[in-house]
Amino acid sequence: MSKLLYAGFARLRHDTCFWVILLVMAAIGVILPVSSYHTMQYMRQFSDYVYEIPLENSFTSYIPLIVIFSAAFCSLFIGTEYSDGTIRNKIMIGHRRTDIYLSNLIVCFAAECIICLAFIVANLCAGIPLLGFFQCGLGIILGYAGCAFVLCAAVTAIYTLIAMLSQNKAVSAVICTLGIIFMIFGGAYMNAQIEEPEFWDAYTYIDADGNIEESETMSNPNYIRGTKRVVYEFLNEFLPGNQTVLLGQGTAVHLWQMSLYSGVIAVIVTGVGIIFFCEEDIK
Repeated sequence: MSKLLYAGFARLRHDTCFWVILLVMAAIGVILPVSSYHTMQYMRQFSDYVYEIPLENSFTSYIPLIVIFSAAFCSLFIGTEYSDGTIRNKIMIGHRRTDIYLSNLIVCFAAECIICLAFIVANLCAGIPLLGFFQCGLGIILGYAGCAFVLCAAVTAIYTLIAMLSQNKAVSAVICTLGIIFMIFGGAYMNAQIEEPEFWDAYTYIDADGNIEESETMSNPNYIRGTKRVVYEFLNEFLPGNQTVLLGQGTAVHLWQMSLYSGVIAVIVTGVGIIFFCEEDIK
């Protein structure tokens, strides 16, 4: 295993896709607080009100980005081993398939963590001097960061399973990228349904005759109730796409629970992936 990890990290240091994503994420980490600062300065020109944009408004933006970028990275990084015949050679010289699978998983997860840290460091270095420190408290920020890293482990396990079982890196890249985008959009749709208010507030309006009328509080027919709501709320915190939406928006509440779910997904998917990879016919 140690030799496989050494070889994996050595290849990572020279991987163009990894460095491009890392630099892009670092650049975005700088651009977001700078943009917020210029927006603050612009708004203050037209009002005496002290218009502030806290640093945390853009801090969690890296979570949806890393989830999507890592889909392309993992599939291409692992797919290259298939196209170059590296995995077949590793098996021929006596490496166990379980070690090969886990080494690729670990290297890909470490790469995602490094990319996340590149954004975080760049965002803090640019954001704190311009916007000040976090207003919501350091504990919440650390909770979000920890939950994001466990989420990365879950999605890395999913991408690794797909890439290790699909020997065509182009196919695995398309499946991983489109799959996570679909999951994120599905998560956004489910989250919007859950956030529907139970009642529509009363409001005042003027009718066609010019009379002032007041409507009554009405029940929202789109509000999800009963067992369906319980299931939706569970899936909204369990599925990786839904977690990505909640963390990216900064609206996640049960961070420890979501981290536990991601950990369970990572373990189960990794176990399933190892079982199938051990039976895979390597061409």
